[in-house]
Amino acid sequence: MAASKHVRSLIGGHFEFQGELGSIARLDADELPILNRLSIKRLLLAEGAIREPHWHANATELSYCVAGQALVSVLGNGSAFSSFLVGPGQMFHVPSCVVHHIETIGPGTAEFIIAFRHERPEDFSIRAAFGAMTDAVLGNTYDLPGAAFAAIPRRTESAFIVARQGPATVPAAAAFNSPHQFDIEAQNPLLASPAGTARFAREQFWPALRDISMYSLRITDKGMREPHWHPQTAEMGYVLHGQARMTVLDPDGSTETYALQPGDVYFIPRAYPHHIEQLGNDEVHFLIFFDQPTPGDIGYRATASAFSRSVLAATLGVTEAVLPPLPFTPSDPLVVGRVNPRDA
Repeated sequence: MAASKHVRSLIGGHFEFQGELGSIARLDADELPILNRLSIKRLLLAEGAIREPHWHANATELSYCVAGQALVSVLGNGSAFSSFLVGPGQMFHVPSCVVHHIETIGPGTAEFIIAFRHERPEDFSIRAAFGAMTDAVLGNTYDLPGAAFAAIPRRTESAFIVARQGPATVPAAAAFNSPHQFDIEAQNPLLASPAGTARFAREQFWPALRDISMYSLRITDKGMREPHWHPQTAEMGYVLHGQARMTVLDPDGSTETYALQPGDVYFIPRAYPHHIEQLGNDEVHFLIFFDQPTPGDIGYRATASAFSRSVLAATLGVTEAVLPPLPFTPSDPLVVGRVNPRDA
């Protein structure tokens, strides 16, 4: 897996932070150079832990809660504030430069898969921001004597994850809906068949999204994600559950087929043809992120219907008599049924 151009393991990747309070595993362009306009992190927060208030200078954040219960608070431009609860299968979105925090409020560890709209996201934290200013400057800011801040250590690096002192403070307003929050797994799948299901977090359903989106895609042993490409967006996928296989065509004519397992991340640049098929007996569940609010697809099935049989036969180097009876498909199905045994 280490030699792969398109795939890396996030679980076994570089850790920004690792300790008793949790961990942050990072996969950006330093670890996977093909990444462009997207990167990913896996956040684990132990019970009573807080992902300190922070913001990303150059990247929108789009998070999916895998496990646990958490409180998220967001403060944006114009003092617009929102605080809300997230649980498994729910998502939240934070625009670039907007300060936010995450803290566990229930028992057990909370887990998040977090995509960023930049291949090398830059972070600032409240601890570092306080550490950069003098006691006098902070005192003037809060109408207090500078001595009131003398006991606070001056540190200009992030703490990443800190321990909460006492129980969580959950405001009553956190139970209300927030424009930053989206319950993707509660949505009716727009695609549903024995071959698989797809639920969409995109601008059409979540207006807060401006430059990023996500599909929650499940493929059963009866289906396959048809070969396709995206004309306007790259694709970054995380394997949440199951085993899968992917084939990618590069512009130089080379192809590579990868085996994927839980914790793996793959990246497909814009317009690169690729396919996904499930392996084993369990369905495979992907979290697939795009660098556009409404990703587009061009699939092999509709492509074959866009040209005459004579054009296709000449292109593929066969006679029309040899060309298979390709079905007319005016709209790509996204996931197709498996009518043949898996390739070895």
